[in-house]
Amino acid sequence: MTPTSSTSRFDAADQAAVAAVPARMVTAWREHDADAFAKLFAEDGTLILPGVFEQGRDAIRQFMSNAYAGPYRGTTVTGSPVAIRPLGPGAVAVLTEGGVIAAGTEELAPENAIRASWILVKEDDDWVLAVYQNCPRDRS
Repeated sequence: MTPTSSTSRFDAADQAAVAAVPARMVTAWREHDADAFAKLFAEDGTLILPGVFEQGRDAIRQFMSNAYAGPYRGTTVTGSPVAIRPLGPGAVAVLTEGGVIAAGTEELAPENAIRASWILVKEDDDWVLAVYQNCPRDRS
């Protein structure tokens, strides 16, 4: 995977840090750690899922805490970057494919496969999500 465009301020270290964010989300989800999940986002970050719109780190943390205790109980996720697109100094888009793996299974069911768009911004030396949005990978 390589960036699909380049800027002089998006170096190999930034690319590696950005590419690691989806793996951090997978880990937070596996551990059902709503705090770690929310820390992936900027303080005013946005989470958009089908039927869900959460604004702000605290709202995202609460949503995920409730989801891990409810519909996401026992689930894991998978996801891998397929493209990284620098948008300008301190901003990058990441496109991923993955999905939610149902509780008690080890493989991603086709109906749970997603594509996601991630807009990350650099705050201090850390890349955080300004916006995360996903949708089903396949048409129904």
